[in-house]
Amino acid sequence: MRTVLITGASRGIGAQTARLFAQNDYRVIINYNQSEKAAKELFNELKATKSEIYIIKADVSKTNEVTSMFADITHQFGGVDILVNNAGIAQTKLFTDITDEDWDSMIATNLSSAFYCCRAALPYMIKNHCGRIINLSSMWGQVGGSCEVHYSAAKAGIIGLTKALAMEEGLSGITVNCVAPGVIKTDMTSNLSKNDFKALSEETPTGTIGTPEDIARTILFLADEKSSFITGQVIGVNGGFVV
Repeated sequence: MRTVLITGASRGIGAQTARLFAQNDYRVIINYNQSEKAAKELFNELKATKSEIYIIKADVSKTNEVTSMFADITHQFGGVDILVNNAGIAQTKLFTDITDEDWDSMIATNLSSAFYCCRAALPYMIKNHCGRIINLSSMWGQVGGSCEVHYSAAKAGIIGLTKALAMEEGLSGITVNCVAPGVIKTDMTSNLSKNDFKALSEETPTGTIGTPEDIARTILFLADEKSSFITGQVIGVNGGFVV
């Protein structure tokens, strides 16, 4: 049974990704930081599947907590076969209002976390000459979003990390890809009104708003052994909002 670690898996895209992997007979490790109740509810839900489900608390924006998390994973399973770097935060602010703390938190949570987790996961993957790393960016990492400069910068960094790491690890049998969601109905977009969603739908060529399952299905596809010839790619799942 292949082992997948999903960071920030307690809600939204992460939770739906955990569900989909569990339904497809992967051993699923649910990582969470603050949303303990939601993570435990998801854990209890997924225990009803045929898959092995585990839960682990760690703030992946902190290198020492990532090191500790992977020490536990290594002790129990040897390592992870698939790493999904999903943990992230969002914030809307004028550039001139972004504080040092806002910037540091955004970069640490959305970019440094992926670096820490990739670094910790790779030794096991290199040893096995096989592995899948899927990083979550955003369409704003591709084109930039007004009033989301720090978010866009962090998500653009994820794209750069993905492409460079894919080049470095290809001969080790490891693929590294990136999923760049568009407007997805999750907690991160809960501040948007019905009119906001209506306007965004009208701007989207498909005329719809995305769901966490749209993203989860793409992640599952990239994790499959049959996707071994796909690496260093940014897959936009945005209904054509950004092309």
